[in-house]
Amino acid sequence: MKRVLGISVYPDHSDIDQDKAYIKLAHKYGFGRIFMSMLEVTEGKETVKKKFKELIFFAKELGYETILDVAPNIFEELGISYDDMSFFHELGADGIRLDLGFDGSKEAMLTYNPYGVAIELNMSNDVAYLDNILTYEANTPFLYGCHNFYPQEGTALPYDFFVKCSERFKAHGIRTAAFVTSQVGDIGPWDINDGLPTLEMHRHLPVEVATKHLFATKLIDDVIIGNAYASEEELQAMGAVDRYQTEFSVEFVADVNEVEKQIVLNEQHYRRGDITDQMVRSTFVRKKYGQEANAPHDNEIEFQPGDIVIGNDAFGKYKNELQVVLKAHKDNRKNKVGQIIANEQLLLPFIHPWSKFKFTEK
Repeated sequence: MKRVLGISVYPDHSDIDQDKAYIKLAHKYGFGRIFMSMLEVTEGKETVKKKFKELIFFAKELGYETILDVAPNIFEELGISYDDMSFFHELGADGIRLDLGFDGSKEAMLTYNPYGVAIELNMSNDVAYLDNILTYEANTPFLYGCHNFYPQEGTALPYDFFVKCSERFKAHGIRTAAFVTSQVGDIGPWDINDGLPTLEMHRHLPVEVATKHLFATKLIDDVIIGNAYASEEELQAMGAVDRYQTEFSVEFVADVNEVEKQIVLNEQHYRRGDITDQMVRSTFVRKKYGQEANAPHDNEIEFQPGDIVIGNDAFGKYKNELQVVLKAHKDNRKNKVGQIIANEQLLLPFIHPWSKFKFTEK
């Protein structure tokens, strides 16, 4: 399944022109999905319809898919029914997110609405909710899953629980989404906004690092910035993330040579299938660069997890093999050429046998 980057907008807490500018800016950096909150509407059906329709169709012209976050009180407020998706179709919405569920049969029936409006489920519960819906023969291409976000510090999901919840959806091939948080955005649905991540471990991480982590799990298809407005620097950094393989940011040592930089930055790396727990080995590069000289440097130290080392001239047939250190060790036949930046070392456990990975210079 193709992976998509998303943003969130809150029309009842923001200016429509600023929302449009934000949508256009994110489009510049490759974003293609919008989470749009309808939880706070109070202006009456026609006013709400005009505002949301203008914003959604503006986004649609740029190629965005828009999912509206709705709750039962909104249906009462606007005088509409779950049994008639025409209102959301007229707005231009591609789907609606159900924060609260029904009996399973109802959700399944909604996926057959004649307008093709997708039904998105709350993923942040480790219960058999999805299984129940699927027993009623839901129209699965129009059934999505999306985690919650958590505005209060300390309340977002722990990683192990997130995995359990997500696996329930991925096991059935359901499209999934989760949230990361801008470190500068201050707009959300409520008056508390300590960031809007799905995972608590992401609350204070740069958006691009949290995005890399979610994609590395292979459990999430779409990553959405939960709060608004992210900075252009954040949008650019997140837009540059490789969505299909882990790409580590590297800080080089002062004495790294040009051959070593070429090996690190210019090659498609993959981990050997017969793995070791001491290091990740990218071995094919030693064949390509086997005739290139590589004098020893930074080789008398104890290498630490996250260090990138390359075999030097004293390493015989293993000269110019690249390794990523997983366990501290010493070996003066290897040069330390750099290290993975500290907050990206959480990605190392996702480099499995035959995993593809790359590096970029920080």
